[in-house]
Amino acid sequence: MADPVAATPALPTFADVAAAARRIEGVAHRTPVLTSRTADAMTGASLFFKAENLQRGGAFKFRGAYNAIAALPDEVRAHGVIAFSSGNHAQAIALASRLLGVPAVIVMPEDAPQVKVEVTRGYGAEVVTYDRYSQDREVLGREIAQARGLTLIPPYDHPEVIAGQGTLALELIEETGPLDMLVACLGGGGQLAGCALAAAERSPGVAIYGVEPEAGDDGRRSFHAGRVVTIPVPRTIADGAQTTYLGQITFPIIRGRVADIVTVSDAELVETMRFFASRMKLVVEPTGCLAAAAVLHGKLDVAGKRVGIVISGGNVDIASFARLVAPAT
Repeated sequence: MADPVAATPALPTFADVAAAARRIEGVAHRTPVLTSRTADAMTGASLFFKAENLQRGGAFKFRGAYNAIAALPDEVRAHGVIAFSSGNHAQAIALASRLLGVPAVIVMPEDAPQVKVEVTRGYGAEVVTYDRYSQDREVLGREIAQARGLTLIPPYDHPEVIAGQGTLALELIEETGPLDMLVACLGGGGQLAGCALAAAERSPGVAIYGVEPEAGDDGRRSFHAGRVVTIPVPRTIADGAQTTYLGQITFPIIRGRVADIVTVSDAELVETMRFFASRMKLVVEPTGCLAAAAVLHGKLDVAGKRVGIVISGGNVDIASFARLVAPAT
């Protein structure tokens, strides 16, 4: 396989994040930054939770999706867009497309949470399903894009998507002031890369960390190997992080600006879901708990520090949520 870094296209910069912030202003929600005395006491730190589970479409993905579509030339946008996603990017593209009057096709795995499929269709997008364990969603997406003349907007490896995701860190630091650490969720790397661009500019010296599920640690392996490592589709309840490799654009940004990548277990994600539900009255999906789980379960040394934590989304089937957070009997 060719060296992924050598083939990397031009990388987004903080200027792109700033442009994205202007583009999404008044459309994306400026989500609240929440605190918890209980969480602070548990960790000995001052924690600031950026609640992107309260974002339009239920996740941070709306930022990048809207920015990417809005940035397209009018004549290109009019032909429509296509995306592949396990759920949150799908919903985000569908909603952003509806707001911008753009036709949208979404390629989703057959086992995606039904609530995410239904909401995506509810926003007016056409959904095409595939088997994530035997079919390549990128190949399928590109084939459909070429056949129908659509613009492909991937879930993370896209400059405008990355820039849009970075606006959440921009808002967080504008509200909290300088941070010692910023902890973000990691799937394909769009959120982590975008946050790294914003945080490094607005809070110089901040240590940035990514968190992924134990079963899907391609990012951790890649980070320490210095090259993109590909793994089989991971089996984890964090469906938004069931990616198999980092992107050609996200990897070099993460490699150059992130301090480290750690992992958490599915059991720790469930415990964190329970914490959010019982102590902060928040519905958070498993993937959305990644960053908080690492902090609350001692995977990072946060004592005495000011720490920003991304809650990335809240799109979880209510029956599954109830089953996961119910006390063991």
